[in-house]
Amino acid sequence: MAQGLRLVLFGPPGAGKGTQAQLLRDRLKITHISSGDLFRHHLGQGTPLGLRAKEYMNKGELVPDEITIDIILDKVMSVADGDGFILDGFPRNPHQAEALEKALAGKSWILNKVVHIEVSEPELLRRLGGRYVCRGCQSPHSIGEGEDAATKKCDQCGGELYQRDDDGPEAVKKRIQVYNDETMPVLGFYRKRGVLADISGDNTVDEVNKQVMAALGA
Repeated sequence: MAQGLRLVLFGPPGAGKGTQAQLLRDRLKITHISSGDLFRHHLGQGTPLGLRAKEYMNKGELVPDEITIDIILDKVMSVADGDGFILDGFPRNPHQAEALEKALAGKSWILNKVVHIEVSEPELLRRLGGRYVCRGCQSPHSIGEGEDAATKKCDQCGGELYQRDDDGPEAVKKRIQVYNDETMPVLGFYRKRGVLADISGDNTVDEVNKQVMAALGA
């Protein structure tokens, strides 16, 4: 597998895009660009942009296009010509997809593949309901049914675990609904361009990764 691949990972919240992006980053030696990580970085720095984004993220709503496009494209355009990238969480609607395509064309770049990870809604609700984050190192953790998050500690640093506002039950349902209404049309955009690969995300992390690598021709 050659370096320099330009990929988009697509799927609903809880589909495991972040995990697969990290695996691909390590195996393909390309840059992982996560919209969520970028927003949290701005929030952590206390920037006005980060605070504006937080208002929407905490309600489970999409951050407005003018904020999202500027942040993501600035990062994408900073990637060197010979290097590749994995976009995780962007684009989320056809307007963003068009803005990305236009920006890439300005550098004579194209997307090599858009990987769509499909997961059933009951499985998404189960996964997101048990998703917690370490307050110290921000490592993600899964809390199973019957487990008490208050008594568990971070596997990495022993820190306290908490559930982000946008992983609460009502916010999760809103995020899935917003995804279905506003983001699903992007699939048609990329299907027409012949770069879309559909992957079942209800399987184990390893099995999903095998399917993704096969879709990339690895």
